[in-house]
Amino acid sequence: MPPIDQITTFTSDHPVGTVIICVLALALLTLIFFVLRAAYRSVSRLVRRYAAGRPAEDILTIVAASIATGVSAQGMWRFSGDVLKFDGPLRLLLFAFIEVAVITSAVRARRNMRENYSAGIDGIAVWALTCLSAVLSSMDADSLAEAIFRLAAPLVAAWLWERGMAIERHRITGRARINWRLTPERVLVRVGLAEASDRTASEVDAHRRLTRVALAAKRARALREAGASDRKMRAALLKLDKAMDRAVEYTGLAVDENRQEALLSQIGALYNTAALIDLNPPVPWAPEAEEAVAVVEPHAVLVHPALPAGAAAPAVDDEDEIRAADAPPPVVDPAQRGAWIRAARDYWDQQIEQKWVPRAADIAEEVGVPVDTAREFRALWKLEPKAHALIEAAYHEHGIVDTGTFPAISVPEPALSANGSSPAR
Repeated sequence: MPPIDQITTFTSDHPVGTVIICVLALALLTLIFFVLRAAYRSVSRLVRRYAAGRPAEDILTIVAASIATGVSAQGMWRFSGDVLKFDGPLRLLLFAFIEVAVITSAVRARRNMRENYSAGIDGIAVWALTCLSAVLSSMDADSLAEAIFRLAAPLVAAWLWERGMAIERHRITGRARINWRLTPERVLVRVGLAEASDRTASEVDAHRRLTRVALAAKRARALREAGASDRKMRAALLKLDKAMDRAVEYTGLAVDENRQEALLSQIGALYNTAALIDLNPPVPWAPEAEEAVAVVEPHAVLVHPALPAGAAAPAVDDEDEIRAADAPPPVVDPAQRGAWIRAARDYWDQQIEQKWVPRAADIAEEVGVPVDTAREFRALWKLEPKAHALIEAAYHEHGIVDTGTFPAISVPEPALSANGSSPAR
């Protein structure tokens, strides 16, 4: 008899029982509806609270990891029934104990990350338990493809968890876990295909062309001082001329003051490389010593060895002045130092043309440079022929030692010898 005929026969034979059953069924359906609605609202509220303020990638990571964990749990369900012979409630209670342990370890690792900035031993346990679940699930596979799938599912879940932890670690600490020494960016910079700084292509090209000019000038000067042959000098000067032509053409060197100063700074640094061996930098770990104060006798007189006895010489020269404690030189931008050199050189040349050798204090006051820097300039420039002739003339004719304070001495130009000094008397 068809089921519909059975239901009709039962209703005809037991009308009261049919009514009672219908009422109970309606009440049960109503109860199920309210229970499901309450559960849906609770789950929706929980999901909204959990997802509020979280980026979409974190939510997708959790969803994908949950799906992969479910696949792994299905494999353990088969393993517990086929291999361990679990059945009924025992199988339902014990089949997913490894997945529960993985989730527990993942939660503990996340808490450790928030408190100690490291997943700790729980992070290692997540990977160990995941590998164990993957191996056990694959042992009950019927084919190679199924075994690979069973192995991959737990590992995918662990990888997604690890990526979520890495994102949270970076968000909390502000840094990545490690800094790789071999990256595509480092390789491209190493082979010269990328720029490590934020300079534009025109700035990099201008810097390289100015550097070529400075290096070519240093090479030509070194050959000249070494007394190189005419052939080598012509080649060096030709290379310098070509580099200068390209720099003027492509960098605007003739009209750009900043690049002119940059070129002068490079040339100044390259020409004075040998001065590095005479530097006495301060020891960073040495204790700070109290500044010594130089005490000078009020009646002390300094006598120049070339002067007769009893003839008093003026004070010590500016650049040879003995200072008890030299302060470290200030850090100056190369462009600023180039501007100082040009301004000080213009002032020096003007005074030399007027038969006057300026003091370091005069240079510092006129140009606005530190006195130590002015002493450095004066110590180099006073050795030039014209300045040296003025100093020698003042000494031989008047017995004045160079202090930068003597008055103007008129020296006729024919009195200068080939090396810039005055002839012997």
